[in-house]
Amino acid sequence: MEIKILGYGCSKCDQLYKEVVKADQELQTQAEIIKVDNAKEIAGYGVMRTPAIVIDGLVTSVGKIPTSTEIKKMIEAAKQ
Repeated sequence: MEIKILGYGCSKCDQLYKEVVKADQELQTQAEIIKVDNAKEIAGYGVMRTPAIVIDGLVTSVGKIPTSTEIKKMIEAAKQ
């Protein structure tokens, strides 16, 4: 599983990264977690507001910081 955090390095992006890592560790999915700060790549997902989460190529959250519980639900849904 690949999880991308789309953002430009702001504090919200860093906080989201920490929440994703926490959710990944709790679920023991061992996902590859990647920070993406390239504007072209972010735009390629159609994302206009950051931070955003992309799980296995699917944008699952935009413009907010979901809780680790919400992120775990997104990861579980992507596994199915």
